[in-house]
Amino acid sequence: MEEVGLKKGVLGIPSLFAVAVGLVVASTTLVSLGQGMGHGGYGFITAMLIAFVLMIFQAFTFAELAITMPKAGSVSSYTQIAIGHFPAIVSVITGYIIVQLLAAPAELAVGGIVVSTCFFPDVSPLWISIGMLFVLAGFNLLNVDVFARVQITLTIIKIGTIFFIGLAGLLMTGKPQVAVTHAASSFTDVFSLVSLAVWLFIGVEFMCPLIEEAKKPVRDIPIAMLGGLVAILILNIVFGMAAALWVPGEKLAASPIPHVDVGSAIFGKVGLYWVGLAGGAATAGTINTLLAAVPRMLYGMAAARQVPKIFGYLHPRFRTPWVGTIALAFGMFVQLISGISTTQIIVVFIVASAFSWLLTYAIAHVDAIILRYKYLNLRRPFKTPGFPVPQIVGIIGIIFVLMNIFPEPETKFLIYKYAGFFILGAAIYSFIWCKFVIKKGLFKPTPLAEALGEEIETEPHKYETMS
Repeated sequence: MEEVGLKKGVLGIPSLFAVAVGLVVASTTLVSLGQGMGHGGYGFITAMLIAFVLMIFQAFTFAELAITMPKAGSVSSYTQIAIGHFPAIVSVITGYIIVQLLAAPAELAVGGIVVSTCFFPDVSPLWISIGMLFVLAGFNLLNVDVFARVQITLTIIKIGTIFFIGLAGLLMTGKPQVAVTHAASSFTDVFSLVSLAVWLFIGVEFMCPLIEEAKKPVRDIPIAMLGGLVAILILNIVFGMAAALWVPGEKLAASPIPHVDVGSAIFGKVGLYWVGLAGGAATAGTINTLLAAVPRMLYGMAAARQVPKIFGYLHPRFRTPWVGTIALAFGMFVQLISGISTTQIIVVFIVASAFSWLLTYAIAHVDAIILRYKYLNLRRPFKTPGFPVPQIVGIIGIIFVLMNIFPEPETKFLIYKYAGFFILGAAIYSFIWCKFVIKKGLFKPTPLAEALGEEIETEPHKYETMS
C-alpha cells in the first residue's frame, strides 16, 4: 500500500474546542454528574472544583508536550522519549485503548437508553446504540473535514441544550421538588467524590493526537483545552445545581439516566424531548471523538513500532487511519452485543476507567518534568506556568484521588479490580512486545531526534541533554 500522510492544516479553534468539549460532555458524564449530586449534594460542587484544578494542571502538561513534540502518537511519543517504550505502551493501552473499549460501550449504552426512552420506546436501546456506532465509524473513515463538521454540529446541540435546561431550572419561578439539598459532611467525603468529578473533565487532551492536522497548534491547542475546561465547569455547575433542586438526591444517585429525569422534572414532556436530543448528541459527539483520536494514537504508535504496523496504514484517498477506526468500532460492537455494558455496571466502568486514565496523566506529568530537565535547550513554544509546581501538585492530587476512589467500599473494590485488570493486561502486552518483537530495553528512552523524525535532525543543538 502506498504510504500517505495525515492531512495538514485542517482543524482550527472551533474544531479543536469541539473535540475538547465534545468528548467530555457525554451521556456517561451526565450520569456521573447526577450520581455525584445525588451522593454529595452541593458538596459535589467542591469535588468538581478540585477536579477542575487537577485537569487544568493536566492541560498545561499536555499542551507543553504536544506543542513541543507534535506527533499523532500523543502520550506514547512523549513517554518513549522520557522513560522508555514499556511505560509508553502501558500508558496508552491502559489510559486510552482498553478504557475506551469499556467506557465507550457504556457511553453508547446510556445514549441508546436515552434515545429509546425519549423518542423510540418500541425500539431496543441496543439497536439504537449499534446504529449510532456504525454511522459514526463511517464518518470517521472519510476526510477529517467530515469529522470536524459533524463534531461542531453535535457540540452546539448538546452544549446549548444542556446549558439552557440547567439555567431554566435555576431561574424558573415554579416549584422545585427538593426543598433542601444536603452537602457532603466532611472533606473526606468530598475527596472520595473527586474521582467521579474527574470524569466530568477528563479527555480534553484528545485533541493532541490531532495536532498534525491542526492549522495553528501553538496558538490553538492551549486556547481550546483551557477554554474547553472552563466551559465544562460552568455547564456542570449550572446543570448540577438545577438537578439538585428539581430531583431528589436518592433518585439522582440511583438513576441510569438522571439527566432525563431532570429535563422531565423541569419542563415535563417537552423537557424529555430536549434532554433526549442533548443526550443523543452527547453520546454521538463522544464516540465521534474517540473514533478520531484513538486510531491516530495507534497510527503514531505504529510509526514507533509499538503496535503492529498495520495500524500505521492510511486510506490512500481520505488519509484517515482506517484500520484503527474499524478495529476500535468492532471492539465497541462486541462489547455492546455481549451485554457487559449494563446499567448496573456503568458507574463501575466509568470510575475504573477514570482510575486508569489518571495513571496515564501522572505519567504525562513525569514526562514533562524529565524532558524539561533532560533537554535544556529544546525550544518550547508553550511552557507550563509555574513549572514544576502544577506537575508535582497534579501527581500528588492524582494519588489522593486514586486512594479515595469511591465512597462505597463494595463499589471501590470492584473499581480497583477492573482497573487492575486493565493495567495488568497492558503490562503483559508491553513486556512481550518490547522483549520479543521490537527487542528494546523496557526503560531505555528513545533519543528525541530519532523519535520525532529525520527532518528535524538538522538542528542538533535543540536536543542537547543535561550532563
